[in-house]
Amino acid sequence: MTINKNAEKTVVVAMSGGVDSSVAAALLLEEGYNVVGLMLRLWAEAGGSSNRCCTPDAVCDARRVANTLGIPFYVRDYKETFRQTVVEYFIEGYAQGVTPNPCVMCNREIRFNRLLKEALSLGDYLATGHYVRIGQDEQGRYQLLKGIDHSKDQSYVLYTLTQKRLAHVKFPVGHYSKTRIRQIAKDKNLPVFNRPDSQDLCFLGEGDYRDFLQRQAPQTMQQGNIINSRGEVLGQHKGLAFYTIGQRKGLGIHSAEKMYVLDMDPASNNLTVGPAEELGQSELHAHEVNYISGEAPVGSLPVTAKIRYKSNESEAILTCLPDRRAHVAFSKPLRDITPGQAVTFFQDEQVIGGGIISK
Repeated sequence: MTINKNAEKTVVVAMSGGVDSSVAAALLLEEGYNVVGLMLRLWAEAGGSSNRCCTPDAVCDARRVANTLGIPFYVRDYKETFRQTVVEYFIEGYAQGVTPNPCVMCNREIRFNRLLKEALSLGDYLATGHYVRIGQDEQGRYQLLKGIDHSKDQSYVLYTLTQKRLAHVKFPVGHYSKTRIRQIAKDKNLPVFNRPDSQDLCFLGEGDYRDFLQRQAPQTMQQGNIINSRGEVLGQHKGLAFYTIGQRKGLGIHSAEKMYVLDMDPASNNLTVGPAEELGQSELHAHEVNYISGEAPVGSLPVTAKIRYKSNESEAILTCLPDRRAHVAFSKPLRDITPGQAVTFFQDEQVIGGGIISK
């Protein structure tokens, strides 16, 4: 008689009502684990629509999936924690003239810190529907690997994971393509098999992030001068939060050549623009750098680096610096290096680490 050791283990699945986390729960059940579904209620603006990650319909869908699978399902209130940790980080970033990535902060502090601790109080592991994989090297250290489906790979926003956290995390869907995940959901009669993927930031209400900032942080919307690299005033901007490095459209100035955002300076409230040849740089510095192995590489390391979620990887040399900082030198200039965004380092399928691009 074969004994399933997984039956002695409990996995808490962070459910969103979407197909990925639903199939994650189903796959873990197939492996013999005890599975518990847990959904978070996250902050949304008062009087506005619900947070996109936990709308009433999403809660209902997650509960229907749990009933179909025959697993317990709970909802936890993380609204205030989310507001203080993620939303305030988002607002503060724009107030400082950078373009923050709240998804990185949410994964670091909400999912794989607070939620992970709660999961471990209930069981042995936390599982999510992220498209990434976990491996181990010859020394037994955990590795974070890209998802099999590179078009859905989410490793860019998970570079903050540590050895301690990876020991208690599972990513079941990272071994499959999105098409296959939907088919598994359909085969298992999960009611969310054709639910559309979520888009945009979960806590934005009506409109886009600019409308959100205008409602929640009007101080980030002060008008100022648009200048060129020589300091000449070309026009007026609506507020630095309306712009990002590399932006061309919506500048509201007349010029014989195409102009792009080169820099944003909150101290002077100036927006610097220039032609394409002035845009781009071959290096960056990063802070709050984390290395998945737990140890910073010695000397310089050839890597590929990704500077935005939708950008391609670029060849680079990574050099570690003191105080959790790093220098990244690219083989060719990149046009969209944006302070506040994450930079993630890779070697083939493996995530080495990452950090926040410095001003």
